[in-house]
Amino acid sequence: MNKSQLIDAIAASADIPKAAAGRALDAVIESVTGALTAGDSVVLVGFGTFSVKESSARQGRNPQTGEALAIAAAKKPSFKAGKALKEAVN
Repeated sequence: MNKSQLIDAIAASADIPKAAAGRALDAVIESVTGALTAGDSVVLVGFGTFSVKESSARQGRNPQTGEALAIAAAKKPSFKAGKALKEAVN
């Protein structure tokens, strides 16, 4: 399912116009992104938790040449599925 299909599904289930569903989806994505950027986590009970995980700097190897290279520390978005979502999928 891509973004436009998701907007169609939201509009159908909430009985709202597609334009309003698109704005609502964009607002949700923007809010989650803003919270993660600020270092907060977003918990949707039953669905899951969006959070930021930090990876430390480390040494890596170029697979073609075998040359050592430094991999910088980074922050990465993470999602952990909630119990209800896990049960719905299984």
